[in-house]
Amino acid sequence: MKFLFVLVGLGLIFVFGVGYGRWYSTRPAAAKDARKILYYVDPMHPWYKSDKPGIAPDCGMKLEPVYAGEAAPTSEAAAPSPDMMLIAQDKQQLIGLKYGQAEWMTEGQPIHASGRVAVDETRVSRVHSKVEGWIEHVSADFTGQMVQKGQPLLTLYSPEMLASQQELLLALKARTLMSHSSLAEAAGNSESLVEAARRRLELWDLKGEQIAEVERTGKPVKSIPLYSPASGFLTARNAFPGQKIMPETELYAITDLSRVWVMADVSESDAPQVRMGQSARITLPGGGALTARVAYLQPQIDPTTRTLKVRLDVANGAMRLRPDEFVEVGMQIGAARRLMVPADAVLDSGTAKTIFLDKGNGYFEPRQVETGQRIGDRVEIVKGLTAEERIVTSGAFLLNSESQMKATEKRR
Repeated sequence: MKFLFVLVGLGLIFVFGVGYGRWYSTRPAAAKDARKILYYVDPMHPWYKSDKPGIAPDCGMKLEPVYAGEAAPTSEAAAPSPDMMLIAQDKQQLIGLKYGQAEWMTEGQPIHASGRVAVDETRVSRVHSKVEGWIEHVSADFTGQMVQKGQPLLTLYSPEMLASQQELLLALKARTLMSHSSLAEAAGNSESLVEAARRRLELWDLKGEQIAEVERTGKPVKSIPLYSPASGFLTARNAFPGQKIMPETELYAITDLSRVWVMADVSESDAPQVRMGQSARITLPGGGALTARVAYLQPQIDPTTRTLKVRLDVANGAMRLRPDEFVEVGMQIGAARRLMVPADAVLDSGTAKTIFLDKGNGYFEPRQVETGQRIGDRVEIVKGLTAEERIVTSGAFLLNSESQMKATEKRR
């Protein structure tokens, strides 16, 4: 009987302990449930708040309540800026947002200009006689004729040249006579006279073999040939048989067209971007193209056409370019390493230029930037963006409208 009472007592103690534990454990939860719920937050992005329970629109997680006197759940993500806004995924698709990154690019802006082929002035040779005389025979007798360097152009009779040759012959005879003289000084003087006569003929462009022939035959050459100083085309001719000429008379102009100039008219707005040594492409009227290089920039703008004359140096070995021919000139200007974004990514209000950054999970942040050159459909970013940041490349205008609507709602 005593044993039975002991068992009953132990059972009562066990029941009482279990019941008290359950009551005590549920008491805090009940007290917690009794507290006031302030709002609901996204546990992954605690800056997102809602007055009602539900699912977070950006990550799909269940919203958690925040009670009075408690801090909101924390996350490793940093709190957004005041201008940051949240756009649901379905709304992003409706707006048609597209994303990308700024890219470092090295490309130039294409410009086109009209050009005119001109002769290379450094390759024009003017032919003059160094002595007065009369033309006897003309070999190069029409403008446009191709001549080679060293080719005879005409023959000339010159009394001065004839007299100088005779002086050489007399000096040679005097040297021969003085060679048997016992006076060394007299022999030396005769040799000096010979060298002076030779030198005068050389300065008058009488060739060495012609002088040697005069010395060998003992007779002066009456008709002196005048040779071409360069290869090229006769672009001017003022030499006719029987014509009296003076040293200042220009007999021919010989132009080497193996290299020519192209004078391009570059617009005033594009002129600051053109640099010396820059490459260019010459498009020919009949098709085909040649490469060229900027050789000179005129120091002034043409006041009538508001263009800059740019001189291009072009190889013309196949004679595809002819003087005074019109051609098209293409160049890439401003070729440098730049941080570029699509032009549609930049919103220009006139006072500020804005790009929207994709911060992830549906959040977007407007960022003011400074822009540089526009090249084609891309714009250079000078300040305010890095190449690693993800941006909105299409649909930024609609996103900006959404941002302005949200800003208006906040002010209300």
